[in-house]
Amino acid sequence: MADVPANLKYTKDHEWVLVEGKTARVGITDYAQKQLGDIVFVELPKVGAKREAEQAFGSVESVKSVSELYAPVSGTVTRVNEELISDAELVNTDPYGDGWMIELAMTKAGELDGLLTAAQYEAYID
Repeated sequence: MADVPANLKYTKDHEWVLVEGKTARVGITDYAQKQLGDIVFVELPKVGAKREAEQAFGSVESVKSVSELYAPVSGTVTRVNEELISDAELVNTDPYGDGWMIELAMTKAGELDGLLTAAQYEAYID
């Protein structure tokens, strides 16, 4: 069974969001990393890049495939997890902690209402 923390919001593309004020920290779910297998490379945007909700912001490459990453909310990238450049497997070992990908300064907080709760996400992946 996949780990689905209750304090996060989720997308049907398997990204998670942790919201603190107007900042959204984004990563991929435990379910997604298990489906992908061993992550070997992560491509992330530059700080300052603007993304709209559901727009690709990067990709992850695993031993099985390459998958696009999609912004769950609109905003400007304020931080990128530089550790993933040299240690992409953090996405596998700690998807909700050290394996986070980007932080966005949200521009449309109302978009959070369209995301899944933990219970909804668990039902979606079952």
